[in-house]
Amino acid sequence: MKNTNPYQGPDGSRLLTEMAIVARLTAEIKEAPLDCECKPKLDETLAHFTVLERQRTIHKHLLDARHCREQIETMRYYLNDLDELEPTEQDRSVYVDIALLFDDIAKIAHEGAYSMRQLSEAVESGQETT
Repeated sequence: MKNTNPYQGPDGSRLLTEMAIVARLTAEIKEAPLDCECKPKLDETLAHFTVLERQRTIHKHLLDARHCREQIETMRYYLNDLDELEPTEQDRSVYVDIALLFDDIAKIAHEGAYSMRQLSEAVESGQETT
C-alpha cells in the first residue's frame, strides 16, 4: 500500500525533521550577535512559533492515527468474506486476496502505532520546555 501522505516521508520522518529545523533555527537566531532592541521580541516570537509547530505536529500525528483506524475498519468489512469461504473454494485467488488484506492491515496498524508514538514524544518534549 503506497503512502499518499504529503506531510510524511516513507519512514514517517518529515514531521520530526520540521521540528528539528525549528529547533536549529531558534538556536542560530539566539546565538546571532543581534544588536537591537528587538531581540527579546524575536525570542518570544520564536518560542511561540515553536509551540504552534509542536501543536500542529501533535494534531497531524493524531489525524494520521485516526486515518489508519478508518482504513483498518474498512478492510475489516472485506474480511467478513472469510466467513463464507470453504476449503474447497474453486477460485483459489480469494485466499491470496484475504492474505493481502491481512498484510495491508498489519502495515497500516504499524503506521498508526508509529504516529501514536511520535505523538507521545511530541507531547512529552512540549512538557519539558514549558
